[in-house]
Amino acid sequence: MIDVRPFNQLGGAHHGWLQAKHHFSFADYYDPKRVGWGNLLVWNDDTIAAGTGFPPHPHRDMEIITYVRDGAITHEDNLGNKGRTVAGDVQVMSAGTGVVHSEYNLEPETTRIFQIWIMPDQKGHKPSWGTRTFPKGDRSGHFVVLASGQDNDNDALKIHADARVLGANLKNGEETEYSLGRERKAYLVVAKGRVEVNGKIINERDGAAVDDTDILKFKSFEDSEVVLVDVNE
Repeated sequence: MIDVRPFNQLGGAHHGWLQAKHHFSFADYYDPKRVGWGNLLVWNDDTIAAGTGFPPHPHRDMEIITYVRDGAITHEDNLGNKGRTVAGDVQVMSAGTGVVHSEYNLEPETTRIFQIWIMPDQKGHKPSWGTRTFPKGDRSGHFVVLASGQDNDNDALKIHADARVLGANLKNGEETEYSLGRERKAYLVVAKGRVEVNGKIINERDGAAVDDTDILKFKSFEDSEVVLVDVNE
């Protein structure tokens, strides 16, 4: 089953400096039919104005993955971590027992990110933060694991959850597959472009919730960028 969720039907909020779209219930937006997907709780599509951002605020017991679509995001936290993550790359913050952090767009142009929250496998992990470069050429034509809680994904950023975050870049007309398994769920968003997945058309910034499906077959109708989260039931 693939449930396509068009971008123009997502919940959202506009705060001047921040324009946010919510694939799942979040903050003041609530839809009882869209309260997470497996252990995936949040997928926000955020547009952040130049020179603005999220001031210091706390989190705990959550795996927070930031996928930068355009521009860059600068992170700083009370653990002494500080870093800048640019378009196409990923940062992971394991909030664990508690962390206070800020996320600012210090660039002269707009930054666009996907902010993905996944429930950890247990509470009380030691908090941590990390970022990594993932060259888009390395994921041309196939999916590459960006963040994972699975032991065999050694090249991915580590998260404390039974989940994988993956990205693929497909040229116009290119096809690829992802083996999911019927016991798993997936949620995917087309960051750029337009693709077909098992016969369903998914346009730019649309989401799709997947379950009871062994293999996902992708075909791109223009140069496209896809982000996929593979989670447990």
